[in-house]
Parts: sequence; C-alpha cells; structure tokens
Amino acid sequence: MKARYKAIVDAFASAIRSGTLAPGTRLPTHRALAAEKHISLATATRVYAELEAMGLVSGETGRGTFVREISLPAGLGIDQYAVASDILDLNFNYPSLPDQAERLREALRQLATSGDLASLLRYQPHAGRQNDRETIASWLSSAGIQRSADDILIVNGAQHGLAVTVMGLLNPGDVVAVDALIYPGFIALARLYHLELVAIPVEATGPDLNALRGLCQRRRIRAIYTMPTLHNPLGWVLNDAQRRELALIARTYNLLIIEDAAYAFLVQRPLPPLAAYAPERTVYVTGFAKNVATGLRVGVVVCPGMMRGALERAIRATTWNTPSLMVSIVCGWIKDGTIKRFESLKRRDARQRQGLARKILSSYACVSHPNAYFLWLPLPQEVRADRLVQQLAQQQISVSTAEPFCTSTHVPHAIRLALGSVSMPQLKDALTAVNAAIAWETDR
Repeated sequence: MKARYKAIVDAFASAIRSGTLAPGTRLPTHRALAAEKHISLATATRVYAELEAMGLVSGETGRGTFVREISLPAGLGIDQYAVASDILDLNFNYPSLPDQAERLREALRQLATSGDLASLLRYQPHAGRQNDRETIASWLSSAGIQRSADDILIVNGAQHGLAVTVMGLLNPGDVVAVDALIYPGFIALARLYHLELVAIPVEATGPDLNALRGLCQRRRIRAIYTMPTLHNPLGWVLNDAQRRELALIARTYNLLIIEDAAYAFLVQRPLPPLAAYAPERTVYVTGFAKNVATGLRVGVVVCPGMMRGALERAIRATTWNTPSLMVSIVCGWIKDGTIKRFESLKRRDARQRQGLARKILSSYACVSHPNAYFLWLPLPQEVRADRLVQQLAQQQISVSTAEPFCTSTHVPHAIRLALGSVSMPQLKDALTAVNAAIAWETDR
C-alpha cells in the first residue's frame, strides 16, 4: 500500500509541475479519489495531505482541494519577507510619519551632548536599566498596566519578546491554543521551538471561547497566544465579557496567557489588557515598531515576578541585552511626549487609509477595524487567491494570501492587505489594481 500511495502522490505532483493539471483545478473529493484509485478514504486523505505539505495543492473549507499556482516567485504571498524597492508593498506594515527622520536627528544630537555617553557602550542588565524600566512602566500605565519596573523586561522588539517567552516558559511538544488565523511570526516561532498549535475557531467578534473550553477538556494545553486588542489579521477587539471569560478559562485550566499587543495603540481608549484581568498568568508583549519605527527594535515584556528569572535567562542566551542607544532614544521620546504624538497621528493615518480601502473595495465584505493598518479580504468563489497574488506581482504589487496566517487544516479563501507601508497616492493605485484584478479573475 505504501508503494501505491507514493505512486499516486508522484503522479499528481508530476501532472501539477508539468502543467497538465492547471493552477486552480479542483481535484476529486477524498471519497471520489478513494473510489477512483481503489484505495481507502484514509489513504486518499494522506495523498492530499502530502501534496499540500509539498505546496502543490490547497484545501479550502467547503470548497474542496485545488491545484496551487506554483509559479509564484519564491516566498511571495507565502513566506513574508522584505520586498524590492520598486514593489508596492501591501504585504508588510512599516507605517511611518513624514517628520520621524528629523525627530531622530534631534534625538541623536541631544543624546550626544548629554549624560554619560560612554555608559551606552558597555553591557547592560539583561532586563534593561532600572531607570529605563521605570520610564516604560509609567508609559504602560496609560494602557491599563499598573506594574512596577521589576515586572518589566526590555527586549529587541516584540518578536524577540515572543521568542524569549517561548524559550523561557514553554518546552518542545507543549500544546498552545491559538486563533485559527494569527500573526505569522508566532507560527514561525512555534515551528522553530517544536510547539504544537491547536486552532480555536474564529467568529465575527473573536475566538469561539466555548470551543476553547472544549479543547482544554480534550487536550493538555499549556498556553494560549492571543491578540485581544486589534487582532492581526481580523481586526477584532474583545469586549469586557470576552476578556473575563478568557481569563476564567485560563485559571480553570492553568493556562499561560501570551498577550500580543503590537497594534493595541491604534484603538482609542481601549479596555484594559488581559494582563489586568489575569495578571498572575499573563505575559504581555508589545513594542515600538508600529507606533514609532520598525528599525528601532525595542520591545517590552511584562510578566509576573515568578517568571522573570526564566525570561532573563532567555534574553541572556539570545542577545544579552537590548542596545542601550535605542532604548535611550525610545525613553526620551516617552518622556517628552513624542511617542504619544506619534500614536495619535498614526491612529488618524490608519483611519484614513482604512477608509480609502473600504471605499475602493466597497463591493466586497472587508473584515477589519476602522483604525487598523491592515484589512482581511474574503474573495469571491470564482477567484483563486494564488492566481490573484501572481497577477498582482506581475504589476509590482505584493500582497499576502491567507496561508501564512492560518493554523487550521483548511486555508480560508482570502487575502490580507497591509495598508501602512506606501504613500497614500501609491495605496490608492495599488488598491485600485487589487479591485481590478479581482474583477478580472471573477470574469474569467
């Protein structure tokens, strides 16, 4: 049976790579394949699973299994990475304001003429200097986190904060509950550290918490990774009842909560974070990439005191400490109100971009938050996501399929658009091209 199964996989792979099976071709159902090839249903399922792992087909809930567009440039729409300068990037978000570079020049001049500059050249405490952590503690209080500097660790960006949390508090093989669609950076971490991710079904306003309870009853889940305030990519903001229920589930089943607040600053007057609902078991991770600049690579981890030692050891093993020059700039901007100003301006900027996107894409049921720098776009039944990504790539426009965000078995029929990395005129042109490409694919 093994030789028979492999022969079927190889035959499909050869037909797809040669173009005999064209991109977008709907393959037989699992049951139909089993009957056609005289194999068991389990073997038919295994055939498709292996083809999907090879990147040759994709299974979509309620629609079937389709041949993927394999002529995409490596990584485009699949793995997220920096794109060429001549590409209109709707894949990554690195929002910037016109005067940020000038503010950086001013900050560097001030830093060069004040304080003990030589101290910035030496090793720093793994968690960051005490006075810097006190400054960040004061800044976090406006986000609803009333914690002392002793509970704060300064890291090299939010992604590093997630990494040290995984390294310090979880073990290979641990099961982590995540939304069916989540930030791809955490999926990458889970693969690297051999965590098992189990998907929580998503609803219009948040994760299905009844389903989470069921998962906790059936599996030994160690932690939950969540973005309760401006979820990436779906844009939801959990209400008070949802936050209380999530905290209760975590206490009932002794779960570690990993709270990612990368985009939380975009929500005007948000509810307190989960770290305020379940402080004894929540690790809160945020950074200054989206609200200030991606190049600064300064992040923050807030944790219960009993977890600090493990997290400090993870920081030591990875980077030893965050560059103190970058931290000094960030803390200076906290003190003089620059970051507060940046956040206010970026909320307005994101709202304008979101409004433009919804106007241009008004024919479709866009999913997002009014202040989000991104938009989730479910596609019409006739449109293949991989073909759409390829068509846009030929027009020098980079977008992401749903695949990098997906943790469930079937990939949703959608694309995700980042709105914050190009100028407003470029964004208008790119979104108009997206709209036209969808219409063209629909007509085909």
